[in-house]
Amino acid sequence: MKRNHVHVHLLLLLLMASHLVSANGKAAGWKAGVARVVITPDQNMWMAGFASRTHASEGKLHELWAKALVFEDANGKRSVLVTSDLLGLPKKMSDEIRNQLKASYNLSKDQIILNSSHTHSAPVLKEALTDIYPITAEDQVKIDQYGDKLVGQFVKLVGDAIKALKPAEIYARNGVARFQVNRRNNDAGILERLTELQGPNDFAVPVIKVTDDQGKLMAIAFGYACHPTVLDGYNWSGDYPGYAQLELEKLYPGTTAMFFQGAGADQNPLPRHTVPLAKQYGKTLAAAVERILSEDMPKLTPVLKTAYSEIDLAFSTAPTLAELKKYSETAAGYQKRWAMRMIEKINKGEAFDKTYPYPVQVWKLGELPIMTLGGELVVQYAIELKKIFGQQIFVMGYSNDVMTYIPSATILREGGYEGEIAAIVYGLPGTWTSEVEQDILHGITQLAEQVGVPKPESKLIK
Repeated sequence: MKRNHVHVHLLLLLLMASHLVSANGKAAGWKAGVARVVITPDQNMWMAGFASRTHASEGKLHELWAKALVFEDANGKRSVLVTSDLLGLPKKMSDEIRNQLKASYNLSKDQIILNSSHTHSAPVLKEALTDIYPITAEDQVKIDQYGDKLVGQFVKLVGDAIKALKPAEIYARNGVARFQVNRRNNDAGILERLTELQGPNDFAVPVIKVTDDQGKLMAIAFGYACHPTVLDGYNWSGDYPGYAQLELEKLYPGTTAMFFQGAGADQNPLPRHTVPLAKQYGKTLAAAVERILSEDMPKLTPVLKTAYSEIDLAFSTAPTLAELKKYSETAAGYQKRWAMRMIEKINKGEAFDKTYPYPVQVWKLGELPIMTLGGELVVQYAIELKKIFGQQIFVMGYSNDVMTYIPSATILREGGYEGEIAAIVYGLPGTWTSEVEQDILHGITQLAEQVGVPKPESKLIK
């Protein structure tokens, strides 16, 4: 009986090994494919990000891009990272893209990351930030047409990256850059007089390097946790991440550079407001990436694991009709439009949502844990996740759905823009409850366990 068990075990090992050998007899490894598409609007439209804007765009500083990087491991499992020069994809648009990717390429939600850079110099998207701007019927037609085209571009983009799959090597490592400033703890107005910056930060520059099997650089995926709010004018641009990508593609001709946003919701690039500053921060970030690419980077084993779930995050108690009417009498601009829309919902007998399906996701790309979270994620989440899983992990915010700010328990208690006002900016019926941070950290920890992400302290247990 024991001998039969041993034989079965050896047979399973041989079968597993056979899957890791390619048709030509060589050990199978990674495959990767990359593609890109211009997503700059072909007409002037309202721009997303700053409520102070009073009219539509007036031109461009450079193109806006969406870029896709498809990974395929030695067993044929695939995943795709899509980055884009957008403020953030709303749920309905993200769901539509992912549903079409499932239908066309059999990619499930756990295999797809849709990350937006959060540039504030990109177009308004349909069914997002509906109360912020005085949108006319004509404006809405442009927004809807752009959104419909964008969905098709994303789906085709992923298909093009799949078609481009070829043998590859993948490497990953964190670098560092220090131009982010915690905006809740430092006054931008007196920044030049400050000799010490306050508040939590995460200066990591996560970098993924993809080469072909001859060692030629194919793609660079890199991130940073900082708002792309250097520019507040009326020209399309990717802000500092756009300039960083352009700089890297100059340094490495023929390579596709892709930027993903981290937990940068409470981090600003300071000082700001000029194009030369946006270029400076872009070059600073590109230099941090260049340094990592020039040093030894750990090669990732060609095994991919993915997990995804949506957590029902609870809203606080919704305002009453009387409270909304009182608020609307003194409010102005988007706050008044929000209050009037909430009043209209009550008058129609429509119930306010009590929870929101918040997306969390974990990839284990070889030895690299990648943790993605939706919404405008504050830096404390990256700090807490790195306490649990180690400093080597990559953390992405603004992924798969950007519905509002995701404050820490401390920020929620303190209030302010990130903790309270942002819920109105995004048109939600209320702020999150005090359990938001623990619910999210618990949810993503469960996913990490599913894909086998180790905790540093577990190495001490024999």
